[in-house]
Amino acid sequence: MPPAHRVVVISTPPVSMFNIAIPEMLFSKVEIDGSPGYETLYCTLDPGPVRTSGGLDVHIEGGLDLIATADTVILAGAGSREEPDPRIVAALRRASADGRRIASICTGAFALAEAGLLDGRAATTYWTYTDQLGNRYPRVDLQKDVLFVQDGPVLTSSGYAAGIDLCLHIIRTDYGAAVANHVARLTLVAPVRPGGQTQFTDTPLPPERGVSFACTRAWAMQHLDEPLTLTDLARNGGVSVRTLSRRFHAETGLSPLQWLLHQRIERARELLETTALPMDQVARASGLGTADSMRQHIQRRLGLTPSAYRASFTRVATAATSE
Repeated sequence: MPPAHRVVVISTPPVSMFNIAIPEMLFSKVEIDGSPGYETLYCTLDPGPVRTSGGLDVHIEGGLDLIATADTVILAGAGSREEPDPRIVAALRRASADGRRIASICTGAFALAEAGLLDGRAATTYWTYTDQLGNRYPRVDLQKDVLFVQDGPVLTSSGYAAGIDLCLHIIRTDYGAAVANHVARLTLVAPVRPGGQTQFTDTPLPPERGVSFACTRAWAMQHLDEPLTLTDLARNGGVSVRTLSRRFHAETGLSPLQWLLHQRIERARELLETTALPMDQVARASGLGTADSMRQHIQRRLGLTPSAYRASFTRVATAATSE
């Protein structure tokens, strides 16, 4: 069994307690063949008590030297967006030069930008600070209204719960959709929120009749293998297609058909990982139609053919690979 993937979280005062809790909460739930998939460690500039944005102190024993042992480095967001300590900047540059994957949660993107790691890269941060980030670092390809974005080995997320989406994306990248969705179920969070989903809706619509479309989405998840249409979803929700489209986007940040496609690709990924079903059966069971249609969607989304994806993430002893 290979050693656990080591994640080192950098905490700079006043650090967000929620930000530093997210990586350990999610990565600690990953088990592969009975062994931990990740080891999560914490470091800071000056080991010892570290002030949080809530006024409490957390004790962190690790220093920046831990970064040299990391597979992935995550910079947690902090209450300060002033120029980061030069020691942090230097450590991030060394980690990048060493080929380590580097991520930030919320305002951690400011230190990545100061280190030059976001120059020419797509990146994001919490929506209230995107203008500040863009003005200070104009070489960043700023994505203002997304949950998270990955550009090569560098990942950035917006604030608060988007850090959860970022970590689930990392788990999905390392160990596949089935493992990531299992972790999401264990931690009672939404298993699939694509990075391109909007951070917020400018004019959120109150659900009519006091209900949301959660039940309709749950119904659709049970019928992904069927040729669902907007009319089918609207009929299940008891509304018009126009109302469905408007309220669905207000609740999820996606159109109904975008949401359906994303869920079907996720279902296909899980089936590729956890079953030996032939490709045409995986395509039908996930609602992607034919094996050829599934191949196009999977390759466009993941950059891999279904057989290559299965070879990388399969959880069964033998898998059918014909496409």
